[in-house]
Amino acid sequence: MMRFLIGFLGAVVVAFSADVHLVIPAGATVSGPYSAGLLANDFLYISGLKPAGPDGRIAPDFSAQMRQALDNVKAVVQAGGLTMRHVVYAHVYLTNMANYREMNRLWAQAFPDAPPARAVLGVYSLPGDALVEITAVAFRDLARRRVLVPQGYPEGPASPGVIAGEKVYLSGFLGAALDGKIPDDPVMQVEMAFDHMKTTLAVAGLDYRHVVFVNPYLTNKVAGIMNKIYASHFEFNNTPGRATIRANSLPLGANIEFTGVAVLDLSKRRAIRPKNMAPSATASPCVWGDDTYYCSSKSAFIRGPNLGIYMPTVGAQVRQTMRNLLDGLEEAGLKFSNVVSANVYLDDINDLAEMNRVYAQYFPELKPTRTTVAQLPPRGNRNPVRDDVYPSLEQISLIAVR
Repeated sequence: MMRFLIGFLGAVVVAFSADVHLVIPAGATVSGPYSAGLLANDFLYISGLKPAGPDGRIAPDFSAQMRQALDNVKAVVQAGGLTMRHVVYAHVYLTNMANYREMNRLWAQAFPDAPPARAVLGVYSLPGDALVEITAVAFRDLARRRVLVPQGYPEGPASPGVIAGEKVYLSGFLGAALDGKIPDDPVMQVEMAFDHMKTTLAVAGLDYRHVVFVNPYLTNKVAGIMNKIYASHFEFNNTPGRATIRANSLPLGANIEFTGVAVLDLSKRRAIRPKNMAPSATASPCVWGDDTYYCSSKSAFIRGPNLGIYMPTVGAQVRQTMRNLLDGLEEAGLKFSNVVSANVYLDDINDLAEMNRVYAQYFPELKPTRTTVAQLPPRGNRNPVRDDVYPSLEQISLIAVR
């Protein structure tokens, strides 16, 4: 793979191909097998970086960490030749939802006008004992960037939706009324979150058919009923890609949050299913959205009549998970070298080093951007759940480009 270096604003841009560039902010370091930023086909993908300053230290208080996390995003954005106005989508991971109000205050300072779409997830732990982590996507062409705000939607620190070229990024829609009140009925909560998504899509003349990827973030209160409701909103075997993540907490005490990506042109959306995977009412293995390929999260399951996870360690599970993800990539004629972004969810953040050791073997040159979290308290018992079937200790989702 050919590479060359470009100096830019004190940073370094490494070109791996005509359309994929590694963005390295001046003085930046990363502590794992991932890149700080990758510029691919007009989109800059930014890793969830630790809120560490230039000296590598992490401040003990939340406000300082939040400012530093925003500064780290800004450093990558500027190294890619963009500004914070180019940011179109972000995820904020908080280890304590009590910091939500302060996070919003500092967020509004960083994005005072036409802010990006944004989802917020409460997680149990982050690498390095961080209190916050931010991952983001920026888009090069401001002339093709437009916010979507349904009529009557309250003003807030995030835009409900943002159009970026052919894509539409959707904020995290909570199972709550616009005034923040949460219905008692879990079914109503899920439907309310869907209604907020539907209303935002409609501003752009879109509907659920245009959605290519969804993150349902949910608590145990709606876990048992979410899938049935979810399936009723999408066409069987043509659903979006999906990464369903149990949340430690959600904003406002909500129990469900939907965030995701859609495309403007339905002719540029196509679901892909490897031949060894059965059709599903709830998730397509991967979905093309224009030139970007969104793959559902996978764990280390082995398909077949004895479906299950037969590996007891994190390292072995990651290896099988990557095998499962490769099925979806190869079905579209892609390889791991096409991957630009990944999300890794761990049962225990203490497994980070072992996960990194195996994960790194799949990306010897171009390393995707990445966010790594442990969204729930670690399970205390890793013994087999039945016979020699083990509990899942990790799951990974990918975004690739052609």
